[in-house]
Amino acid sequence: MLSKIIPQGHCVIVERFGKPVRVAQSGLRFFLPGLDKLKNVSAAWEDRTNRDGVFIELTEQICDTGSRECFTKDNVKLIVDCVYRWRVTDPIKAVYEVDQLHKSLKESVLGEIRSFIGKNELNTVLASRSRISENVVTVVSETVRRWGVNLTGVEVQELKADEATQGAMLQQLEASRRSEAIKLEAEGKAFAVVQEAEAAKKAAILRAEATSESMKLVAEGEQAYLNMLKETVGPDAAAKVLIAQKTLDAYRQATGDPAAKVFLPLSALPNVLTGESAK
Repeated sequence: MLSKIIPQGHCVIVERFGKPVRVAQSGLRFFLPGLDKLKNVSAAWEDRTNRDGVFIELTEQICDTGSRECFTKDNVKLIVDCVYRWRVTDPIKAVYEVDQLHKSLKESVLGEIRSFIGKNELNTVLASRSRISENVVTVVSETVRRWGVNLTGVEVQELKADEATQGAMLQQLEASRRSEAIKLEAEGKAFAVVQEAEAAKKAAILRAEATSESMKLVAEGEQAYLNMLKETVGPDAAAKVLIAQKTLDAYRQATGDPAAKVFLPLSALPNVLTGESAK
């Protein structure tokens, strides 16, 4: 009886007569000499995710696709670099159901990224990093599940266009910013004009209301004054006094300019001011 210690987070595939019979998990394990053989996966897996060629890692792995060229629907070349995370869930399928697991997994991720980018235009792609990741995980997971692998995530690390396209995009962005600035300035001026008009309108309303209130108060005062005169000197005399007062007010306005000279004949004055009685 042979024994072997399998490290934590690893397993080995036990073969008998060239067929897998079981998966030995971490810990101290025993094998039948001459019958049991530990599957060496280093040739197909390029010495990755395994130790000593037989210990298969079960923990989550992180791999990089490297920079690759892709073309959008509107024929713009993009440079894409992604990182994808995965782990082996069924070691037997991972070894026997697919040739060169790591290469196949990488090409599946890259193929779906190219497919997504090729179906969309540049602006859509540049604004859809999260959609790219979600789409790749959803589509590729269906394939790699048959290989005993779980694709846990894809992250787009780099997504850029060539220099000519970047220059055109920068010019477009600057033009868009200038257009937005002009638009905002125009909206600000229009708002200021509206506010000024509203303020002028409110001021005119307030002035009109003040004038109306003033005229009302003057009329009420004159009415009270007339009533008092009527009670004091009688209606006829009160009327004559009021006429005389109005006449004097009119003359005062006509002679208000010190530089102007106004000559009024005595006959133009009301009788009540000359002391003569009406005939």
